[in-house]
Amino acid sequence: MHYLIVPGLNNSGPSHWQTFWTKSLPSASRVFQHCWDKPQKEDWIATLDEAVRQLKDDTILVSHSLGVVTTALWLLRAKQQGNLPANIKGAFLVAPADADAVDVIKNFAPMPTEKLPVPVCIVGSENDPYMTPERTKFFAEAWGAKLFNAGALGHINSDSNLGEWEQGRAFLAEFEKGLSL
Repeated sequence: MHYLIVPGLNNSGPSHWQTFWTKSLPSASRVFQHCWDKPQKEDWIATLDEAVRQLKDDTILVSHSLGVVTTALWLLRAKQQGNLPANIKGAFLVAPADADAVDVIKNFAPMPTEKLPVPVCIVGSENDPYMTPERTKFFAEAWGAKLFNAGALGHINSDSNLGEWEQGRAFLAEFEKGLSL
């Protein structure tokens, strides 16, 4: 299995669990956006599409924050256009940012509310400043996602000081085990 790491706003710095996972997962690559601090919806979706189209192995998208929103929008667009690659086996979505409520990413609104076309799980935090637990549950239901509660970990980012984030690795393993490959 290949893991495509999809960071959010401002990328994931050296102490972010996504950076650790990029190095420690057996097969992983990372999406590099053109502009991390002033994200543009169409550019981010196109960059994700370009990264996905280069992959040949079965892949799980591992997205965080605005990367979650980008992933959901890309999945729905690929489904609508009839060109969702068969090697995309699922999406592991961590701490989605609420584009409907967070000013710096409002150009990604409205948040998609359709069922996503691949197996999906969401890992949410009880005290995420960018998405309430109620909204996280709403999107899990709308997207057809399994929901994991990570406890009170803030935005599950560098500020959360998680290192390799073993709890997240356990969630990923459980999600992956449920995929029909």
